[in-house]
Amino acid sequence: MAHPVTAAPPVPPGLAAAAAPSRGPALLRGPALLRGALHRLAGAVAVLFGAATLAFVALQLIPGDPVAVLLGPSTTTSPEVRDEIRRQLGFDRPVWTQYLDFLGRLLHGDLGQSYQLQRPVAELVAEQLGPTLQLVGAAVLLALLLAIASAVATAGRRPGLRALTGAWELVAVSTPSYWLGLVLLTVFSFRLRLFPVAGADGFGSLVLPAVTLALPLAGTLAQVLREGLEAALAQPFAVTVRARGRGRSALVLRHALRHAAVPLVTLTGWLTGALLGGTVLVESVFGRPGVGALVLGAVNSRDVPVVIGVVLLSALAFVLISALVDLLGAVLDPRLRNG
Repeated sequence: MAHPVTAAPPVPPGLAAAAAPSRGPALLRGPALLRGALHRLAGAVAVLFGAATLAFVALQLIPGDPVAVLLGPSTTTSPEVRDEIRRQLGFDRPVWTQYLDFLGRLLHGDLGQSYQLQRPVAELVAEQLGPTLQLVGAAVLLALLLAIASAVATAGRRPGLRALTGAWELVAVSTPSYWLGLVLLTVFSFRLRLFPVAGADGFGSLVLPAVTLALPLAGTLAQVLREGLEAALAQPFAVTVRARGRGRSALVLRHALRHAAVPLVTLTGWLTGALLGGTVLVESVFGRPGVGALVLGAVNSRDVPVVIGVVLLSALAFVLISALVDLLGAVLDPRLRNG
């Protein structure tokens, strides 16, 4: 005898919706990533455009005849020759025409030619970029090592130790880089003769300039990292780690340091971008080649294409470093991936 087949009770709509796999976030992830990429690209273009425009306007506001600056005070030329130079360089045209021509060359990737050296700006910047990157990379690495060591050793410690460490950090941050460079140069190069006086040959010539840039940077990074570590050590997860019998070193290095690293990475990125365009004084003190020395000579001779090329390089460095900082922040803190 066949048993009657009974229909299954209908599933309530709410339970059915909850049981069904949610594909909304997966479907929206692609457009969200595309919007984020387009937003970042638009921001990069705006930064580069603004940097180029500000540099062009600032150089136009410098008083004096640009041809006279290019020729130098000791050069004697006839007015006809000066007018011909002005015509060849385009200085006889209205400023807005020069600006539009300048933007048109930039859109085609042409940074122009140096007025003073008569060479492509991209070639000049590429030649001087290597020593500057080497100096900035060594300074940032040394600063991170000093900052991490100082913050890890003193976070949550006795007030006396923190006050002593905070004192050297304050002195390091407040000391002008050119004065610190002169002191290091006098002591370790002229008196002790441990390092070369000038140049960029070998590891020895890199030590003193890197220390000069790293010490103020390390003081700032150590203060930020210490505050982050102490805030992390006050979180509930720190109590749980201590309850499991873990020591302070394991708690700080394996748990608290990762929580405190996000602001450290962000600040390091911004300061690295600033260093790329701010090595003029240190390179001058130690007689090193680099982008700083190049832009200093270009400003003194009113070499507009070179100055704008270096400004665009600095702006591009900020854009790339900002993108890298966002990626590292998402790796260190998964909560930032949904932002």
